[in-house]
Amino acid sequence: MSTGERDTIAEPTVEASAENGTTNRKQPFPQGFLDTISTGWAERPETLPAPRAQASYAAVRRAAVSAAFPGKRLVIPAGSLKQRSNDTDYVFRAHSAFAHLTGWASDAEPDSVLVFDPTDAGHDITLFFRERADRTTTEFYADATIGEFWIGARPSLAGVAADLDIATAHLDELSSVDGELVLDADDALTRFVSELRLIKDEFEIAEMRRAVEITANGFDDIIRELPAATAHARGERVVEGVFHRRAREDGNGEGYDTIAASGPHACYLHWTRNDGTVVPGDLILVDAGVEADSLYTADITRTLPVSGTFTDVQRRVYETVREAADAAFAAARVGVRFRDVHAAAMKVIAERTAEWGLLPVTAEEALDADKGGQHRRYMVHGTSHHLGIDVHDCAQARREMYYDGILAPGMVFTIEPGLYFQIDDLTVPAELRGIGVRIEDDILMTQDGPVNLSADIPRTADEVEAWMARLQG
Repeated sequence: MSTGERDTIAEPTVEASAENGTTNRKQPFPQGFLDTISTGWAERPETLPAPRAQASYAAVRRAAVSAAFPGKRLVIPAGSLKQRSNDTDYVFRAHSAFAHLTGWASDAEPDSVLVFDPTDAGHDITLFFRERADRTTTEFYADATIGEFWIGARPSLAGVAADLDIATAHLDELSSVDGELVLDADDALTRFVSELRLIKDEFEIAEMRRAVEITANGFDDIIRELPAATAHARGERVVEGVFHRRAREDGNGEGYDTIAASGPHACYLHWTRNDGTVVPGDLILVDAGVEADSLYTADITRTLPVSGTFTDVQRRVYETVREAADAAFAAARVGVRFRDVHAAAMKVIAERTAEWGLLPVTAEEALDADKGGQHRRYMVHGTSHHLGIDVHDCAQARREMYYDGILAPGMVFTIEPGLYFQIDDLTVPAELRGIGVRIEDDILMTQDGPVNLSADIPRTADEVEAWMARLQG
């Protein structure tokens, strides 16, 4: 039964809200059903689990939040289901700050709320959520959104308390208090919990490594299936689908919409329509990342020659982008400003595009902060962003903590320069038009320097060709 059909069978005589678009197709349950539905069920004994691995790390994060807001009541909602169409919802994903502070990840319950109640010693912290309904209630069998007859078993208060090592209470017990600070409504709280994620702990780093590992397997899958993609009228969808299968089998899903951009589509930075052909002789740019069950995501881009071999022009562009990526990696050191990583990559882009005669000025003039930027026509985006439980993590951090921030051990970020020569760009020679290249890796900053978490995924032009030959051989 599809989710779109889930409410078409009989339901109780109590009228449902017209807002969910199902009132006009509901029928009353027969009395015999109502008399018997709550009987004949086996007992559900519960064995309480040991705390999950993330629980102790989440407790440290909550302690930091508590210390930063003494005497304040703090409210961190997980968020609610979001409507896709009529009575069909998108798959639920908890707010990243909520998941970070509770350790409740892909299995989090919609409408849950983490509350910090101030005390003389700090805060009493409680996780409120809707516990499973008793089988004597209409919710159990009649509510298609939360009823266990429809969506399966829901967790108990005691089970979640043991699993996350945190006090729990039923959502019905939650009430608002004057003066409380609510995530996404209070700027200071929203900023703090975002900046709290700038430095990853051991658990987070391990999860990032796992997400990258699964993503690497997904890229292997794509290369194996490229012949099938070239044979399909919407080959980009074949690539997207192959990666989706890996993401769902080994992780929670994708951390963001996969970009499978072949030929001229590779020049569009956020091409997610993925409805184009995959043509031998072209390049295909694949920007994809698996989100682990913990919600930590990888973010990797590789640009592949569909035929398995780069042309001379494609190779020249590709190796220039790799040169820029390597320069950015070399610039990443503890104590360096985050924006200096971008500057190192852009220096290479400016110098090479100037050498190729694409700029109306010199590379030095193009790099002038006030009057330059001519090279940015061919790479308009930034080189790096923080990465973690969000693909663009820590997005509410202050500029002085993010773009102008200082690199420190435990930071995880991308390095992803590119060159994009759109198909109708008359400022470049015809041989370059329609070529788009990006190389993106996930970087962990350590005291001894940067570590490329995705280094095992081939990067150089020669490595990429050998990789494709091995997997398609």
